[in-house]
Amino acid sequence: MQPLDDLVVVDLTRALAGPFCTLMLGDLGARVIKVETPDGGDDTRGWGPPFIGAESAYFLTINRNKESLTLNLKDERGRAILLRAVERADVLVENFRPGIMERFGLDYPTLRRRFARLIYASISGFGQDGPFRERTAYDLILQGMGGLMGITGEEGGAPVKVGVAITDICAGMYAAYGILAALRVRERTGSGQLVDTAMLDGQVSWLTYAAGILFATGENPQRLGSAHPTIVPYQAFRTRDGYINVAVGSEAIWRRFCEAVVPDLLDDPRYATNRERVARRKELVERLARLFEMRPTGEWTEVLDGAGVPNGPILTIAETLAHEQVRHRQMLMEINHPTVGRIKQTGVAVKLSETPGSLRSAPPTLGQHTAAILRELGYTEGDIAQFRRDGVI
Repeated sequence: MQPLDDLVVVDLTRALAGPFCTLMLGDLGARVIKVETPDGGDDTRGWGPPFIGAESAYFLTINRNKESLTLNLKDERGRAILLRAVERADVLVENFRPGIMERFGLDYPTLRRRFARLIYASISGFGQDGPFRERTAYDLILQGMGGLMGITGEEGGAPVKVGVAITDICAGMYAAYGILAALRVRERTGSGQLVDTAMLDGQVSWLTYAAGILFATGENPQRLGSAHPTIVPYQAFRTRDGYINVAVGSEAIWRRFCEAVVPDLLDDPRYATNRERVARRKELVERLARLFEMRPTGEWTEVLDGAGVPNGPILTIAETLAHEQVRHRQMLMEINHPTVGRIKQTGVAVKLSETPGSLRSAPPTLGQHTAAILRELGYTEGDIAQFRRDGVI
């Protein structure tokens, strides 16, 4: 048994936000039928290099536990096949620009009249309403408009984006969360509903204490590099051979930090509380920076670990995936792919004690499951052959 193994999801998404949502559902057992165009499929199948064999590394990271059904939705027969699949589904997820699904006659109001129990999840850049509804959105644009790049980067320097497409991933996670909430409501009411998730909304919600600083002071938080706006010291420091993150998150930790690293500051009233340390951030950080540059990262790790001061190295992706804790938590896994053999995957992040998620199937090749799904939907071999000749599948 898996948590969502009785759930059928029709997945009309591509790129990252939507596929990450359906990845989360699939990892917990849902059957995800990924609908792709016959002429190339999900855009990310071509996003490379790098490729593993003929498969895009990008696509492989976010499309496991899914079946691939190719359909030409511009053809009336393709839309009819989709509706037959939706009839058997619990959830439909799409991330087309608002208005596109309406042109196909597949928008939420239309489908609701026919499928009252359907959970219909729409993921977009700016949401299904408002003046920016139809504006094209990419992660870079939303990191800027959502406030994230306004607080990311070195002090006095240019804005910097987060290294992964975090606005897409955020929206996908919120969509999965909203779908599960809507399913819970359906258990009580028998009715489905629209789950409207926007990349912009997700970023605004993630501003949390950064927005709180504006609310409290009327001033925008500034870029501080790796430093924290309300805790000092809490940042990366250069060492003799690299960098180390140090997080002095309480007064008790400050005392232990001083005893191990700067004993002469232990009873210095200028730094006695975090309030004073924030007020004197520049002078304190400059002193600590000179100190940390004197020894290599490994030595500082031993010193800080011994004193009970939270710290950690700044790792490359390869180092992270090789870390003993990452391996212990099964966050690096492998699975067999039908064309390229054994491939690596990041693991399932949510650990359930009784009904854990799993990697059951590799990311599908384009249209890999089309014929099997059509047979399941009641189409004959003759129908399937005709659909192929006509470019419907």
